Parts: sequence; structure tokens; C-alpha cells
Amino acid sequence: MKAVVFAYHSVGVRCIKVLLARGVEVALVVTHTDNPNETIWFESVADLCHERGIPFITPDDPKAPELLARVQAIQPDLIFSFYYRHMLPVNLLAVAKHGAYNMHGSLLPKYRGRVPVNWAVLHGETETGATLHEMAAKPDAGAITAQTMVPILPDDTAFEVFGKLTVAAEQTLWQVLPAILAGKPPRLPNDLSKGSYFSGRKPEDGRIDWSLPAQTVYNLHRAVAPPYPGAFTELDGKTYQIDKARLSDKTQANLPPGLAVVDNCIFGVCGDGRALLIHSLLADGKAVSPAQLQQTLSSRA
Repeated sequence: MKAVVFAYHSVGVRCIKVLLARGVEVALVVTHTDNPNETIWFESVADLCHERGIPFITPDDPKAPELLARVQAIQPDLIFSFYYRHMLPVNLLAVAKHGAYNMHGSLLPKYRGRVPVNWAVLHGETETGATLHEMAAKPDAGAITAQTMVPILPDDTAFEVFGKLTVAAEQTLWQVLPAILAGKPPRLPNDLSKGSYFSGRKPEDGRIDWSLPAQTVYNLHRAVAPPYPGAFTELDGKTYQIDKARLSDKTQANLPPGLAVVDNCIFGVCGDGRALLIHSLLADGKAVSPAQLQQTLSSRA
């Protein structure tokens, strides 16, 4: 079997390795050029291709006619998309003689669309997973081929969940690939009416509303904690980012919502009187001590 693979991120690296281990000929990889304004904390598909001698390209537009022509010339049996960031046009998908499949980072039909891990953590989900599905005109809407669940523990950040998800994606593809190669892929229903669709997130979406309950604020922190842009708040024109935090067992109902220092510890007091115990707070990328924050707070009194 010959495949053209659209891939990026650690999921892309691990899934390409699965294809190679299962004897699939990866004739071409289509990936992205890294964005210099983005923190690159994940594995590189381009580096893997260099290492394994796999031809790869980084076109800006997957709808470009020259890309379609190149894929048509290869005549792939299969097309795969592993965390590639663009939707693939239907005429490109149709080139694959034995199907086109995408690996999505949720338990479809839940959390279709962009950054599903971050959205799942933000909404306090206790599990998510990896889903391999047929690609269709709508995003994440094709029949489900296989799924693997992973737990989201109460203190897991999105970064930690993504590590689990990468392993789940590898397991999912490894287990179902023999059936795909044999021409007998499972086709399970993907009932969109029972799911949800979410768009991408921007750094501004990490702004903290301290009037919200502590669990909601904590979920926001977990969803966007570094290496993502982070949950942040502003004080006297300075932006403070939560680096590491936990839900506190102690209530701070006697304090107004916002940053506070109690017993030489930094807290983020929330609207329900509960608080986040902030172990590491940053301002302009530099650590802020409880004494420094207390000085700032005292100057505002």
C-alpha cells in the first residue's frame, strides 16, 4: 500500500512511524513550516522526513492545483491526515483509491473542530481520546474507524493530556491499520447531533475573570498552561501569567476576587470564595515573588 500523508506535530511523527512499521510506503508527506511566533514544544515531522529520507513539501494552500496534480501522479492507495492544520478538499481526498483518514484528538462526535484537547480540559471533562475517521466535506464528520480513550485527571494540564493523546493516537492507528490495509476498515456511526463543534482559541481567550467560580478559573489555567500562552490577569498595566497552580483547600472568602498574598503565598481569589494557590506567577516572563506582588498590591491600597 502506498500513502500520501498530511502531518504535523508529535501525533504526525508517531503516526508516520506506525505506517512505516506496518510496511506502508509513505510516498509523500505534506507538512507545515514552523511559525516563528509560536512556541514549538512538539516533535518535527520535517525532521523525521529528513531522517528517514521521505520526500516532503510545505505548501501554503492544500487546495493548490499543483498539489492536487502531484498527489494524482503518485496514485496513492490511502491518504492520511495526522494533525495537519488545514481541511483537505474533497477532490484531493477522492484521489486515494482505498480511502482517506484523519486522526482527531477527541472522542468524536464530541469536540469536533480546533484544539479539542484544550476545549475538553477547559470544560472539565474527565476523559477524551483519539479517533481515526474517514474524511468528508465537513470537518471531523466522516464515519469512525477506531477510538482510544484516555483519562483527564483533576490536575492534568492540556500539555499533559496531549502527551497521553499522542500515545492513544499511535495505539489507535496501530490496532486498526491491518484492517484498513486488508480493505476491511470498520465504519462506525459519527452522529453529529450528539456531538459539538469548537473553533480555535486565541491568547486573549486566556484572560481570567476572577468573578467566576474557582473550578472554572482552574480549568482555564489547566487548558492554557505553558507551553500554551497561559491564563493571565492584568494589574496596574502589567500582565501576570499563571505558570503553575492548584486549587486551594482553604477558602479566602474574606478577600476580594483577584490576586492576593496570604502567609507569604500567592493566591488567585475567585467569585465563590475559593482560590487557586499559585506556585509560580510570571510578569513579562520573569518570576514574581510573594513579596514583590505584596508590594504592588500595597501600593494600590
